[in-house]
Amino acid sequence: MRRFAKGRKRPIPGTMNKLEEKYANYLEGLKVLGEIEDYKYEPIALRLARRTTYTPDFMVMLLDGTLEFHETKGFWEEDARVKIKVAANMFPFRFLAIKEKPKKSGGGWDIEEIKPI
Repeated sequence: MRRFAKGRKRPIPGTMNKLEEKYANYLEGLKVLGEIEDYKYEPIALRLARRTTYTPDFMVMLLDGTLEFHETKGFWEEDARVKIKVAANMFPFRFLAIKEKPKKSGGGWDIEEIKPI
């Protein structure tokens, strides 16, 4: 019997996974509390190079009109980390890497700012 390696399912564009849904609920709470102005899910694709784009998970508008891009990850693969670093170097926005904290550690979110080099 021949076995094939199982790959990860490719996400359907425009559809949130469970982690993204959780983070969207968190952002909605911030919006209701008046801590952010608004947010959108995958609103744009940033062109990094010929035939290479990066689509951040969330664009967040702060109360002062500043835009941030938030990328949620359960774990980081090397290509994703490279893309967000390249985007931080190319575009004048704040890029944040968001990871969910384990419940046993109190839950919430770990937030890492990706700074331009």
